[in-house]
Amino acid sequence: MSVTDKEREEIEKSSAPLIEHLIELRRRLIWSLGGFFIAFLVCFFFAKRLFNLLVIPFKWATQWAGLDPHKVELIYTAPQEFFFTQVKLAMFGGMVIAFPLIATQIYKFIAPGLYKNERSAFLPFLIASPILFLLGASLVYFFFTPMVMWFFLAMQQVGTNDQVQISLLPKVSEYLSLIMTLIFSFGLVFQLPVVTSLLTRVGLLSSQALAEKRKWAIVLSFVVAAVLTPPDPMSQCGLAIPTIILYEVAIWSSRMIERSQARDRLAREQAEAGSSVASNTPDASST
Repeated sequence: MSVTDKEREEIEKSSAPLIEHLIELRRRLIWSLGGFFIAFLVCFFFAKRLFNLLVIPFKWATQWAGLDPHKVELIYTAPQEFFFTQVKLAMFGGMVIAFPLIATQIYKFIAPGLYKNERSAFLPFLIASPILFLLGASLVYFFFTPMVMWFFLAMQQVGTNDQVQISLLPKVSEYLSLIMTLIFSFGLVFQLPVVTSLLTRVGLLSSQALAEKRKWAIVLSFVVAAVLTPPDPMSQCGLAIPTIILYEVAIWSSRMIERSQARDRLAREQAEAGSSVASNTPDASST
């Protein structure tokens, strides 16, 4: 089956933009991976200092429990455990540090295919997303992690004649996994207003639909908290309650966006009506 000249020309026209998009995608991926790799190396160089920084909430919890914060001790039971813990910490820190660069590269890749009003609508969410993630991580670091560790420290048992001594000696890998899970969970939950606002702006969601699904959202908040957090009631409530509050913030934000869109639509209709009246008015000089 032979290909006509017209079909060959159409294939060449369609393949040229595809190759340009692939080249652009490769460039954005190189920038993203390069930024992550540099951030990973920096975090790995300071991995021990970063880990000691993450242990500070544990010291606060120890002080809340009435124990000596200078005697906080973590262990590792395998020779390679602390090394891989540092690698894991460097990867997590590298991703957090490089996220603004990665998000910028994603935006630059998709921005040429968006209209001007779509770019202006998308950019604020791109800025708000890392800020809200840092707010969630700060809540974990300064309040939630000390509270959880204090809860676990309260389960220790002092040795007497009738009972054995049971002390908390967390492993470095398990402690890092705990605090990383909490940071990721809260950071993800704090993106709820951003996601719902963006869906409302593009017309895929409404404040009325969010309000009607409030009961299901409350139930789902506790289910998600039970999956993402350690298996204790304090951790689950500590994540579920902020999620419910953020859901209410998302409803309020969606209503503000809908009101702003309604005002813009009304102003546009009035401008179009005024221009149509002006065009239909007879010219006074012609009469």
